[in-house]
Amino acid sequence: MKKIIVLSLLAWPLIGYAADTPVPAEKPAAPVKQDPAERNQMLYSLGFLLGDNLKTQLILDNEDDYKAVSQGMRDTLLGKKPQTDLEKYKPQIIQKYKEDAQKIAEKRATAQKTYLENFQKEKGVKTLDNGAMVKLSKPGKGKNPKADSIVKVHYTGTLIDGTKFDSSRDRGEAFQTRLTDVIPCWTKAVQQLKPGARATVVCPPDTAYGNRPMGPIAPNSALVFDIELIEIVK
Repeated sequence: MKKIIVLSLLAWPLIGYAADTPVPAEKPAAPVKQDPAERNQMLYSLGFLLGDNLKTQLILDNEDDYKAVSQGMRDTLLGKKPQTDLEKYKPQIIQKYKEDAQKIAEKRATAQKTYLENFQKEKGVKTLDNGAMVKLSKPGKGKNPKADSIVKVHYTGTLIDGTKFDSSRDRGEAFQTRLTDVIPCWTKAVQQLKPGARATVVCPPDTAYGNRPMGPIAPNSALVFDIELIEIVK
């Protein structure tokens, strides 16, 4: 069971990518032979994603750490016998995950506190009663939406380090929603905008997803949105 837990921790983002891929309604055609260089690029990307996920969960301090982890992965992928007693080290692996997760969470909390404090000091920032912050970059015209209005917006969502996790602009389609159906930060912040307005909206964790992990969004993450209110639908 512990081995399954560890492997699932490593694989969850790739499972998420696969889950988001639509399943064909009909039997797929025979696979086309892939160019070796293209296959190599795909497999490199797979390795990069696994490594990117690993570094968000574990603290590896030096080159020797990286070499040991990569050697272990290489051996198991090549079907070799392990060079260590795996059962002996499973408890230490689980403990490292727990300890590193705590350290990473504390580091993230400190970085977020600094980010929120600095953003709040910027000129033009309005702090709402739930803690969400709005900085208008483009004014709009007309009436503001109400708490239960249906609106159409374009947005880009990032973590405080700039990592993008979602964007209606990338999809090429505006997002339509009732303001009662989104995170509390949005419900309050979008009401500050008039049609045509654009703003940076910063959401403290308790106005976003709180302690719930949401794909690439870790628990207790502050979020940053670039929101443009296109129209009030209703």
